[in-house]
Amino acid sequence: MNADQVAVLRALLAPTGWLDRTSAFAGALRRSARTPNGLLIFGTADDEPWHMTAHLDDESRLARLPELKPTLVRWNPPAGAPPHLSVGLDRLRAASRSETLLVVSGEAAPAELLERVSDVRRLGATVFALDGGDPELEGIAHEALPVTPTAAPVTFDAAQHLVSAAATDVPARSAARLTGPRYPRSAPAPGAPGFRGRLARILDTVTGTQPE
Repeated sequence: MNADQVAVLRALLAPTGWLDRTSAFAGALRRSARTPNGLLIFGTADDEPWHMTAHLDDESRLARLPELKPTLVRWNPPAGAPPHLSVGLDRLRAASRSETLLVVSGEAAPAELLERVSDVRRLGATVFALDGGDPELEGIAHEALPVTPTAAPVTFDAAQHLVSAAATDVPARSAARLTGPRYPRSAPAPGAPGFRGRLARILDTVTGTQPE
């Protein structure tokens, strides 16, 4: 999903209120991540958040915001892994009050992950959770954004794109994108497809996917 696709998705989401929640979460993350190398990303051992890490890394580089450059913390990095893929659990044990932990997990967090996140919070770091609606994880986090079929009109992967883009975006730019002439807002025509149908159609258009 490139920048234009994210912009189209944002425009389509604007009337749902989901964009405001995403932007609020991303803005809080941006304000919390104040020091270079101080934003840690963590997930489950079976589903490490590679995509979110890559998205944020690209966005922070393009926006020249080194404090948002993420460090992926892994459960068991293999020997010989490159430096950016070799950060293990010791990094969580060394977390400080000036740092931020973003937990990305679309599934229910296992007990060991919850324990690690609790330890990081006790060390004073700020904890964010982008999750699939896990009340235990959200109870530990200072800020949480649940992505569930009833709470969000997007997939978990799409939510990661939106948060990554919004984290490095300033409010004025976001507002301009959503209210400018390129994306005029109008009432839906009678018989217009529902939100999910419009979302599927516009994403098919911007990604080049043809309906069957």
